[in-house]
Amino acid sequence: MKVAELRKKSLDELNQMLKDIYKEKLNLRMSRGVQQNPKPHLFRKARLGIARIKTIIAEKGGIQ
Repeated sequence: MKVAELRKKSLDELNQMLKDIYKEKLNLRMSRGVQQNPKPHLFRKARLGIARIKTIIAEKGGIQ
């Protein structure tokens, strides 16, 4: 999701998105642990998504 779209969302929506991405990242790690070999670019995508959302939350004055 683009940064401009993230800035339009409320803090509650951003926090929910953050939880969803953390769950996605956990599922990727678990699937790697059982030798299913998920695509490596998905790990980077999840990390960058978390960073983007946390940055927007900090800009809006929300607590991380």
